[in-house]
Amino acid sequence: MMPDVWAKPGLYLPLQRGAAKSDDFRPGSRACHEPLQLTLLMSSISLGGYGRFPCHLVLCSQFLECFMAKTLSTMLDLGTPAPAFCLPDTVGKQVSLDDFCDARALLVVFLCNHCPYVIHIRPALAAFAREFQPKGLAVVGINANDVTRYPDDSPEKMREEAIQAGYTFPYLFDETQEVAKAYRAACTPDFFLFDSQRRLVYRGQFDDTRPGHGTPTGRDLRDAVNALLEGKALSGDQKASMGCNIKWKEGNEPDYF
Repeated sequence: MMPDVWAKPGLYLPLQRGAAKSDDFRPGSRACHEPLQLTLLMSSISLGGYGRFPCHLVLCSQFLECFMAKTLSTMLDLGTPAPAFCLPDTVGKQVSLDDFCDARALLVVFLCNHCPYVIHIRPALAAFAREFQPKGLAVVGINANDVTRYPDDSPEKMREEAIQAGYTFPYLFDETQEVAKAYRAACTPDFFLFDSQRRLVYRGQFDDTRPGHGTPTGRDLRDAVNALLEGKALSGDQKASMGCNIKWKEGNEPDYF
């Protein structure tokens, strides 16, 4: 039986033949991790005497939201030194933490291509970087997802994503996922802001908007970066970032997952 849903034009998820168990529709279940790509495994419907056909289900944002795996940032301790990294960018160039040694501040963002939470803030994040890079903020994006299970996050797709999104910062691939573990990164997006001494001063949300709820402005992160660049103290009252969980390779999950 199909679950009760709210109809809203414009949001479609394909139905494919198969069978669904009730557990498949619980928020947080394996089938619910990627709501915008969710394939509901249900039988094709019968239309009169014309046989059985695949159909489309129209869903509203409230229904989609209940399927999103809401993973929170681990909120790494403030004052933590920035863990070192040396990873390839979208053209194969190795980029390291030391490459940003002259920057007044450094923002490390764990991203991916397909996550609805990242897609929601993508234009605003690109604009945010363009605004603050001339002011002394270095920005680097890192994708640590398992590309075997999530090929849309492959290095080739990352190259396309960086161009389409208008990213003006290096977008790096953490194939071993060791850098993500060093930062205790948990979700996409996950933000880590470091001062000139590369001590963590902010780890929290971009802003309080979510997919389907509000237009991203980057207010929380903007306030933190402005305070840092102006030499002001940052509040320790910071709200955790929220997003899809990093897609760990099987058997490579960190102890905090």
